[in-house]
Amino acid sequence: MNVRIEHVAIWTRDLEVMRAFYTAALGAASGRLYENRVTGFKSYFLSFGDGPRLELMHQSGRAPSAGCGHFALALGSRAAVDEAIAGLRQRGVSVESDPRVTGDGYYEAVVLDPERNRIELTV
Repeated sequence: MNVRIEHVAIWTRDLEVMRAFYTAALGAASGRLYENRVTGFKSYFLSFGDGPRLELMHQSGRAPSAGCGHFALALGSRAAVDEAIAGLRQRGVSVESDPRVTGDGYYEAVVLDPERNRIELTV
C-alpha cells in the first residue's frame, strides 16, 4: 500500500479572506470555487506545487471546528524560511515564532493566518 496525504482541510469563517491570504502571502494556486447551493457548503482547493493540497471550507450557519493544531509548508532551505518570514512580517502577517532549530532538529518558524491557524514554515 502506498499511502500519502492528498489534502488537509480547514473550516473558515471568511472563505475569500482566507483564499486571498494563502494565494497572495504564501503563493498558493487556487482552484475554482465549489459551491453546493442546497447545503450552503463552499470550498477552494489550494495547491503549493507538488504534494498535498489545502482545502478551505465554509458552510453557512456552521461555526468553524476547533482541532487543527498546525500544518507545515516545506520551503526547501533555511534561507527560504528566513526570506519568507521577512516578507510575511512586512505584509503584517502575525509571526508567532521566528526561525529556529527545534528540539527535534527542524528549522522552522510559525505564522498565523487571518483566522489564527498555525502554519509552520520549514525546510
